[in-house]
Amino acid sequence: MRFSGFEALFERAKSLGRAKVAVAAAADKEVLEAIKLTQEEGLITPVLVGDLEQIKRLSFKIGFSLEESDLIHEPNPLAAANKAIDAVIDGQAHFLMKGLINSADFLRAVLRPERGLRTGRLLSHLAAFQVPGFSRLIYVTDGGMNVAPDLVQKKAILQNSLFYLKGIGMDKVNVIVLAANEEVNPKIAATVDAQALAKMGQSGEFPGALVEGPLALDGAVSAVALKHKGISSQINGDVDLFLVPTIEVGNVLGKSMVYFAGATMAGIVLGAQVPIVLTSRNDTPRSKFMALTMAALNRTTS
Repeated sequence: MRFSGFEALFERAKSLGRAKVAVAAAADKEVLEAIKLTQEEGLITPVLVGDLEQIKRLSFKIGFSLEESDLIHEPNPLAAANKAIDAVIDGQAHFLMKGLINSADFLRAVLRPERGLRTGRLLSHLAAFQVPGFSRLIYVTDGGMNVAPDLVQKKAILQNSLFYLKGIGMDKVNVIVLAANEEVNPKIAATVDAQALAKMGQSGEFPGALVEGPLALDGAVSAVALKHKGISSQINGDVDLFLVPTIEVGNVLGKSMVYFAGATMAGIVLGAQVPIVLTSRNDTPRSKFMALTMAALNRTTS
């Protein structure tokens, strides 16, 4: 099963009923606007943790009724993060969202030794893109968390994404491990790692996924480019998921799709006990809304 766009993701998530999201340091206008929109669409019920006076003031300003929200007063941002995580651990929420708190402090709380959300897996970022002209969502990992992953980390990043995508109903995932070109060069680690990951896929280490690489971007999305280059590919341009070699590649690829191709983007953090919504202030309200949708879509998959 593939998703044609974010609307298809939303419809599937909505069919599961309302999910509860714990928002850490929720006194943030942009975050509350996203929560308001997602709640009004019948997708979530929020647990808002933070300075209640500020949350109420901002909610009034944007016309957001707090009647259906669970409220936990904690003015200290780090303590608010800890209480939001407690809410997840205690079964009061299905997933977690960052509000007005430094990302490093927020993630330290997520990974705290006691009553944290550790699983032993690497945390990684999965982004989804709805690109005009494409009949399906395109996924990219990891353009947001891991700077320069080695082969072991790339395998963990890929496993995180496949675990999530299979959990939302994708029984077959076409994966391209990106590099600058298709030649394996010992001096270019990305090509060596891509070849190793493709061999892992061939040996059955990624069930339900077809993994190819190294491939450059043109061959990853264009059967015509592959034919011109004389490259044989089972995926043949029909890619679902890009595994990028570094955070810079993922960041530039994602922003290029948004700013040059008019794509809509949303992303979540995987590898913890639950999905984590960690958005940027530059993200549009729709982007934040769809990130919440991604997290709500499969509450048992992270």
